[in-house]
Amino acid sequence: MISRFLGAGVLALLCVAALPDMASAQRAYDGNWSVLIVTQNGNCDRAYRYGVSIRNGGVYYDGGVVNFTGRVAANGAVSVRVSSGNAFANGTGRLSRRDGQGRWSGQSGGSRCSGYWTAERRG
Repeated sequence: MISRFLGAGVLALLCVAALPDMASAQRAYDGNWSVLIVTQNGNCDRAYRYGVSIRNGGVYYDGGVVNFTGRVAANGAVSVRVSSGNAFANGTGRLSRRDGQGRWSGQSGGSRCSGYWTAERRG
């Protein structure tokens, strides 16, 4: 369960809080993205790849029962909080117009995992 949660949740790493008047600048990141999540530490599956879409600075994923909040800032900064039951993951990073990368960490019960993520624009 933790590995599925973290894999799906880390997709949300493409989010960060931003001011409402930055909406037009945030649209520079709108489109479809392929995100690779890699576990480096902990007892989680090694890697996942997911497709997400970014619209008006918000990140959307239609793949499960994971709750996440966050946005992409006008400068591409990414930060997110993801949760499912008692499990959660936090991540940070940065997007350019074509790709991005960052770090993530999470916990479910007594298990902790962490690693990195990369993203490529698909459309």
